[in-house]
Amino acid sequence: MYEPIRTKSVHSTRAGSASEFPHRSREEELDIQLAGHLAALLTVTDELRALAPSSDLDAAAERLAEQIGRLRGGHGPLRSAPSAAGDPTALHRRAHALAGRALVVAASRADTAAAILAAERMDAHAGALARPERDAPAERKELSSTA
Repeated sequence: MYEPIRTKSVHSTRAGSASEFPHRSREEELDIQLAGHLAALLTVTDELRALAPSSDLDAAAERLAEQIGRLRGGHGPLRSAPSAAGDPTALHRRAHALAGRALVVAASRADTAAAILAAERMDAHAGALARPERDAPAERKELSSTA
């Protein structure tokens, strides 16, 4: 009922076998992914440093750059000049999410140093996000008592 296929499949490769193509190992893929998450976290950290300079953010940026360099075989991250504009709360949320992603990849890769750094950054950004909420009720009390 069906006519047999007479030509080679368009899905076949020109090379004889798949082993002739370079492939990355799972560890190499995880290294690349982790370095990407840490580089994105470094970018957000640099943005936060431009908005509100602090020694904690400076130290975090240096540690992130070291980890990225280690994962990329000694090649440090490319860094751009931060814009010094933006909402710090939104940046802290983004940094918290990026640190969480880095933590997941570092855990699956069994990279203790990167996992500890990512967890510390998550805690720092969660603390920064909680600070305005704690201070807000005190401001409301002051405003209501002066009225």
